[in-house]
Amino acid sequence: MPATDYQGTSSPLTNIGRSLLPVRRDQVHAMESPIGGSASNEAEIESFQRRVADRFHDLASAPSDELLSLPWVRKLLDVFLCCQEEFRVILFNNIALVKKSPMDRLIADFYERTVKALDVCNAIRDGIEQIRQWQKLLEIVLCALGDSNVGYQRSLGEGQFRRARKALIDLAIGMLDEKDSGQALAHRNRSFGRHNTSGSHSKDHHHRSLGHFRSLSWSVSRSWSAARQLQAIGNNLAAPRGNEVLATNGLAVPVYTMGSVLLFVMWALVAAIPCQDRGLQVHFNVPRQFPWSAPILWLYERILEESKKRDRKNACGLLREIYQMEKCSRLLGELADSVQFPLSEDKEREVKQRVKELEQVLDALKEDLEPLEKQVREVFHRIVRSRTEGLDSFARGHNPE
Repeated sequence: MPATDYQGTSSPLTNIGRSLLPVRRDQVHAMESPIGGSASNEAEIESFQRRVADRFHDLASAPSDELLSLPWVRKLLDVFLCCQEEFRVILFNNIALVKKSPMDRLIADFYERTVKALDVCNAIRDGIEQIRQWQKLLEIVLCALGDSNVGYQRSLGEGQFRRARKALIDLAIGMLDEKDSGQALAHRNRSFGRHNTSGSHSKDHHHRSLGHFRSLSWSVSRSWSAARQLQAIGNNLAAPRGNEVLATNGLAVPVYTMGSVLLFVMWALVAAIPCQDRGLQVHFNVPRQFPWSAPILWLYERILEESKKRDRKNACGLLREIYQMEKCSRLLGELADSVQFPLSEDKEREVKQRVKELEQVLDALKEDLEPLEKQVREVFHRIVRSRTEGLDSFARGHNPE
């Protein structure tokens, strides 16, 4: 289904069903709130639900040629950071209730999910560095066949094509999915700051180039699996029951909302970016009465459909720039294999056209890859900071001075 189908059927997101909070509005109003004023508390929570829905509606409205692009993934992380900050404020405003049962258990479960998400962030930054290595190979191709090189001579020669062909072969090997590449990627870097002392000189150089990316405190082991980690994040993530909503004065709803947002964002990152043992077998079972469920479920279905396309099934990542990189390099490689020297004018024009397409992919990577890496770093540190603040609040509540 095209993106426009979603836009046409789901634009008034705030009218989709009813959140669990208003379902028992009379009962909640009748309760004596331990933090005072359940009406204002309810308004804050409903406002949070609507803002989450609006943000994901905006993401879900992206056309097919923008979905899973670098700008779209960056926007997804912006949405997560905004939701995380607003959720933190809600908890801070209701700190007295957060420390009481059953809210303390729900928050503890949420923080456990966020700890598991830290490892995903680490693996994603590893994948971003892998893309950066591919970018360097593309730059070799561009240097060999681009206009800056041709300007010094009349026509492209065999030497330039040999150099470009070698870089394109290295790129094709590097972009093979782990399940198909065997030993080719068996020893690739598993997380930032880790070094493999065995292997060729090129592998040693590759690992040395990662040495300055040590700001993340976790490393993923050789047996770590992105697919299993996603399943762990989503384990026992269930919509709150009516009695939990009542007992928490409605706060169980934003906890579930933020847990669902966390799971979806980590899943989308794993779908887009190369990482260890990728897998998209995560089932989203979100009740449709939540106003944000429709856009998140629609995005989930769109991304799954993208992964099932014939030319994407064995991709190392669904990021649109990876697809463009693979397509442009494959076409240029086929062209390089077929040329005869001296080049005819038609062939040279065709080469220049392919090189121009490759240059556009490089421009997109140069513009958005580094900012994306910084955003993943920010997500990591924001999760750590929010969890630390929450645990400190619990400690003060249980050990008053």
